[in-house]
Amino acid sequence: MGSNATPVDVDQLPGLNTLGVSVARLDHSPSGLNPPHTHPHPHASEVLIVLEGTLLVGFVTSNPENRLFSKLFNKGDVFVLPFGLIHFQYNIGHANALAIAAASSQNAGVITVANAVFESNPPINPDFLAKAFPLDKKVVEDLQERFQLENKEN
Repeated sequence: MGSNATPVDVDQLPGLNTLGVSVARLDHSPSGLNPPHTHPHPHASEVLIVLEGTLLVGFVTSNPENRLFSKLFNKGDVFVLPFGLIHFQYNIGHANALAIAAASSQNAGVITVANAVFESNPPINPDFLAKAFPLDKKVVEDLQERFQLENKEN
């Protein structure tokens, strides 16, 4: 998707154990994105610092409001992403973008929303997903197939 995360958490650096902090370098090519995701570990808020380029950064509040907060960030800008909320970054610029993300967890983990839903193993029943997302069952099956194929290629 045109982005790469290089994490430094307790798995890479055991000395972070119990410190409640981890960091990731986020490299985005032009039009690259870090798709909607969340961090499952408790209280993993995130601070994002843009070092190069321009990123559209956003998060969505919880139900029932589901309000989108987003803003364009340039070199030197800082943004705080509240814990537990779905968020994303998108390089809208014509050059590479670089950011550093620091989380208030030694291993924040990541759940990419679309992958979790359409790439689960075993697959979630397409009839259920068609009803949950108001989609035609064939669309759900196509999405599941596409995500499964992408997973095999990577």
